[in-house]
Amino acid sequence: MKLSAPKIPVFTLALLLILATVTAMRRPPVNDRAIADFSLRNVNGKQVSLQDYPDAKGFIIVFTCNHCPFAKLCPPRLNALNTRYKALGVPLIAISSTDTLMHEEDTYLKMVVKSQNERFNFPYLYDDKQAVAKNFAAQKTPHAFVVWRENGQWLTKYSGAIDDNGGESEKVVHAYVASAVDALLAGKKVAVKETGSIGCQIYFRK
Repeated sequence: MKLSAPKIPVFTLALLLILATVTAMRRPPVNDRAIADFSLRNVNGKQVSLQDYPDAKGFIIVFTCNHCPFAKLCPPRLNALNTRYKALGVPLIAISSTDTLMHEEDTYLKMVVKSQNERFNFPYLYDDKQAVAKNFAAQKTPHAFVVWRENGQWLTKYSGAIDDNGGESEKVVHAYVASAVDALLAGKKVAVKETGSIGCQIYFRK
């Protein structure tokens, strides 16, 4: 039996859109902000860092998790983005940075199970100290970034939503991440550098 994707009520979607707009206003602008490399444990047990990809032109980095209803809709899109762009030198890496004391569903072992059950074709990394999410200033799950290699640095070129319809992929009009990567691969500037990410808030432990 084919499972249909969960639907998100219109009221909930509208409320999250308003909250995302407010969050975007508070968040520091992208403006080619430099991102430090990191080393996190993948669901296959190995450490992964950006330097493991010496030929990469850039990366699609998506902060996501297991528990969030919006994040649960993402895996097919993430698989598609990685399939499309990894061969062009822009692999996708997913990172879970949520507080597992608040969300037991996001523990490392359950990340492993989810990645296997949903056939992730990309690394799914465990940011247990939440340091990488803070480095990126990630706000929500999902929250996507496009980073690009320039003069030996990784610079943020896009931050925000994956596309303009987190609830229904078949109704997407603006594919923000794909458009940003396409522009960069063509040597052009990214037209839309920042949007409001819609999803569940990442709460940082004090």
